[in-house]
Amino acid sequence: MNQRWRRVCQVGFTYIGTVIGAGFASGQEILQFFTVYGKYSVLGIAMCAFFFAWLGIRMMIIGARLQAKSYQEFNLFLFGERIGGWMNYLVSLMLLGVTIAMLAGAGALFEEQLGLSFHIGVLLTFFFSYMVIVRGMDGILSINSLVVPMMLVFTLVIGWMGWQNDGLHLLFQQMPIRNEPSWLLSAISYMAFNLVLSQSVLVPLGASIQDESVLRWGGWLGGIGLGAMLIVSNLVMQLHLDEVLFKKIPIGWVISDLGQGIHVLFILVIWSEILTTLIGDIYGLIANLRAWVPLQPKWMMISIFLFAYLMSFIGFPNLVRYLYPVFGYCGMFALFVLLIRRVPSY
Repeated sequence: MNQRWRRVCQVGFTYIGTVIGAGFASGQEILQFFTVYGKYSVLGIAMCAFFFAWLGIRMMIIGARLQAKSYQEFNLFLFGERIGGWMNYLVSLMLLGVTIAMLAGAGALFEEQLGLSFHIGVLLTFFFSYMVIVRGMDGILSINSLVVPMMLVFTLVIGWMGWQNDGLHLLFQQMPIRNEPSWLLSAISYMAFNLVLSQSVLVPLGASIQDESVLRWGGWLGGIGLGAMLIVSNLVMQLHLDEVLFKKIPIGWVISDLGQGIHVLFILVIWSEILTTLIGDIYGLIANLRAWVPLQPKWMMISIFLFAYLMSFIGFPNLVRYLYPVFGYCGMFALFVLLIRRVPSY
């Protein structure tokens, strides 16, 4: 693979790794936003995949042309000085909220899947996140290039399970267990929420890469990859909806009867995906806070972790069920502006 395509893969994998966190990899996000809408979930996922690619590319190119070091410059460009300032506060709040959810997800993973202490999962997650964040954007690109292919392979294994059970037929016939018209609003909310959060990594990534051809191909790779992973995970949970509906880690229940080896692989993959999202969120927060918080980055990181650790006791499913939709509705305004705003010229 030549250098150019290696960079395309790095961009695409980093995009995927930024979106996929505890909620996605565990199945909790997919269950709440898509699976409960039965056959309509396929339409929602297809729409999300397209807009993830298109708007993610716009975001990276704007970051490249603005030479933006953080999402602060991006939001000021999109919304102007007054509204852009408030949007920066909102994005910071959303990043902090997802950081809390990632730590809660790590604790739930260690507790439910390994029978270990919730606190051990949280502390190990923070330690490894710290070791990557201190390396900056190079560290983020490297860990996503390692972790995301693992997740793709694991998703193929889950998809094979669905295929063996003739799941494709069921996918297009499953009736929703929530109101049918809500599937569209749920999909838009999910897309808006994740795109707004992704700016913490995609904007400075665009400024770092600069090559717009690489950014475009990487954006399509990321969007299509996310769509494929959503479809496969959704399929498997449709097959076991009654059993997984009230599980903290739905995919964990699905693969629990495949043997110890697959189960250990699942735990490693989902924990790695928690790390990639947590790393991206804290990196973005620190990059923005450095402009007005008089603390060294390592102390900001420790402060963010301590606050998130205390708030993580709210519980992972509760955070996904109630916090994520609220952030999604807030992000819809940003999504609309990103759709209509002209990309700046050099």
